[in-house]
Amino acid sequence: MQYQLDLTLRRAEGALARVIGTAERRGFRPISVDGETHADGERWYLRMTVEGDRPAEALQSQLAKLYDCLAVEVASCP
Repeated sequence: MQYQLDLTLRRAEGALARVIGTAERRGFRPISVDGETHADGERWYLRMTVEGDRPAEALQSQLAKLYDCLAVEVASCP
C-alpha cells in the first residue's frame, strides 16, 4: 500500500537523511520526495510517498519522535 506523508521539519543538517532512514528501517520504501523551504528559512515542508505492507501509524509515530520533525500527517494514496 502507498502512503503520502506531509512533514514539517526543522532545517537542520541530516534531517532528510534521518526521515528517509527511519522510513526504510520501519519497512517502507520511499518512492518520491518533494520539498520546499518555508518563508522564514527555518523550516522545510516535505511531501514523501512511501510504499509498504505495515500500517502507516507505525511510521507516523516513529517520525513524530524525531527531534527534527515538527509535524507529520499520513494519508493513503488512492
